[in-house]
Amino acid sequence: MVIEHFLYIENSMTIEPQNNAAVTNPAHPISRFSSPALTDLPTDIREKILAVQEKSGFVPNVFLVLSRRPDEFRAFFAYHDALMVKDTGSLTKADREMIVTTTSAKNNCLYCVMAHGAILRIYAKNPLVADQVAVNHHKADITPRQKAMLDFAVKVCLDSQSVGDQDYAELREHGFDDEDIWDITAITGFFGMSNRMANVTSMRPNDEFFMLGRLPKK
Repeated sequence: MVIEHFLYIENSMTIEPQNNAAVTNPAHPISRFSSPALTDLPTDIREKILAVQEKSGFVPNVFLVLSRRPDEFRAFFAYHDALMVKDTGSLTKADREMIVTTTSAKNNCLYCVMAHGAILRIYAKNPLVADQVAVNHHKADITPRQKAMLDFAVKVCLDSQSVGDQDYAELREHGFDDEDIWDITAITGFFGMSNRMANVTSMRPNDEFFMLGRLPKK
């Protein structure tokens, strides 16, 4: 489940459920679109949001923004979990978050770069890597295998019609098989949709994301 991501996020702050979930600070609304009060949500969605809050200490705004359409919320997080929370294939959890952070930067998605960059820093145990791959993954302190993975993901993101045999051959030289290539493609495609939703809705990253994984916990 998506909640697994937030088992890694330790934060002493506790946030009470909000009646007006769409606005945590009147000066900084989390979206152009209204969101329902938590008390008005279907039980399964409310319980998921509260479970994430309990694990991480805050509610990532994507949960609140997408909750306005319950069926789409369920479908979004089901596909998210199928791609990002799995134990099959050779991609690590850090690899998956690296793909999201890198391609979200190409799509100029502030929310996804900050949110998934934070998770990447935590999974990779590296406070520098998210900023590096978001700006220029060729200059990042990552492995040649990861650079090949991100080269392919960026091509899928920006120029998918040009993907061809040479791209597959380069990935296979680095040990990726067909299932891994499918994963890279699906993650890039899914978050391409997420990037567009976040940009059009003006989804605001939680302030907590900006510092997560940057400094050792005291």
